[in-house]
Amino acid sequence: MAHWLRKTSALGVAAVFGFSVAIAINAVADKDDAANTATDNSIPLNELRTFTDVLTRVKADYVDPVSDKTLMDNAIRGMIDRLDPHSNYLDKAEFKDLQETTTGKFGGLGIQVGMKDKVLTVIAPIDDTPAQKAGIKSGDRIVKINGEFTQGLDLEKAVKLMRGDPGSKITLTLVREGKDKPFDVTLERAIINVKSVKARMLDPNFGYVRIAQFQSDTSEQLHDAIKQLIKDNDNQPLKGLVLDLRNNPGGVLQAAVGVVDTFVNSGLIVYTNGRDADSKMSFKAHEGDMLNGAPIVVLINGGSASASEIVAGALQDDGRALIAGERSFGKGSVQSIMPLSNGGALRLTTALYFTPSGRSIQGKGITPDVEVHQLKVTDIDKVFNIREADLSGHLGNPNEKKGDEKKGDKKDDSAAVPAQPIKQMLDTEGKPLVETDYQLYEGLSLLKGMAIMAQRDKKHAAK
Repeated sequence: MAHWLRKTSALGVAAVFGFSVAIAINAVADKDDAANTATDNSIPLNELRTFTDVLTRVKADYVDPVSDKTLMDNAIRGMIDRLDPHSNYLDKAEFKDLQETTTGKFGGLGIQVGMKDKVLTVIAPIDDTPAQKAGIKSGDRIVKINGEFTQGLDLEKAVKLMRGDPGSKITLTLVREGKDKPFDVTLERAIINVKSVKARMLDPNFGYVRIAQFQSDTSEQLHDAIKQLIKDNDNQPLKGLVLDLRNNPGGVLQAAVGVVDTFVNSGLIVYTNGRDADSKMSFKAHEGDMLNGAPIVVLINGGSASASEIVAGALQDDGRALIAGERSFGKGSVQSIMPLSNGGALRLTTALYFTPSGRSIQGKGITPDVEVHQLKVTDIDKVFNIREADLSGHLGNPNEKKGDEKKGDKKDDSAAVPAQPIKQMLDTEGKPLVETDYQLYEGLSLLKGMAIMAQRDKKHAAK
């Protein structure tokens, strides 16, 4: 997973990838020199002289005239972009775009994109956006944008090509694993209003919460959602909750902390460690669990990154939840947003974050307690309605009276009772959940088992 992306961007057509810790730096030069004794902060005169020589040559001899602003912007971008996949320079317009994504309203298609093996690749589509509705999937490779090949195109230029006025159309040519040839998908750009939290009852006593992205008000939305679930459950406490973080690319750090704090009573949630004193932070839980200890199953997959991994890792370390699904993305770095005097900003990697037990998930991700892949299941009734009595040569029941069942392998069709379909959990469209979302189906099954065991433990303790 560490090499999955060569370069990523939160400025594109999707939610912020990873979380940001806003640290305004007004005067770096005023920092105490004692804090920097481990690093030589003197001005590199020889390197600056080389830079000036190159700048002079380009201005004088490049085939087309280039403005000083363009040259300096390109130099800054090159310096920052070469540090790591998540550090980058934002001009004024790009900084505004980033701020919009963290509040949940922005223009575009609704996909998180990055570079994989130098190919523009979909990390995750965002819920209820043109991309998700068009069926774009995580892992799809975008080889053309409106007929133009993306090979050799850097990420920022690709993102700008995909942006446009709401209502305008764009055609993406995709390559998908399992398909023999590329295919086109035409989408209509829109103002993306991302609803961070969605909730519904899966079964009596068992709720479901989906967090699509961590925004500044996500924890408040989560509290409201849980209150509504309890109300929908005839004002009875929930016996369990499925928390769905699949394809959640991250977002605001404080929102992730707030989500964990909703379910745990005490202890460390996450801490960060970097070179600068401002990058060393820790966050602890406060008293109060909205579920009163009811079991939780957290669903994750390869599109669950950063803030999603903070939540999953903290709940896993605390023992508060069972993590199910597939290994997460593995982004364990902190990006600080540093506003600049020109209206732009630096998004700079300044620290790594760690789970309560001291695990760094950078490049490794969160390994689920129970691995569940998104399988395609069909004819589920036929599978589950095979019984012992249907097997050739099955043994008779010793409690059966003679004559109740004919001997041999032949069945008494006149006495046969038609097999009844099993009671299936349904999705929001009334379709069998096991067929439309196998991971969620298994998550709910695990949750019910945990609830049964919790109830037995209470009875045993009472005795």
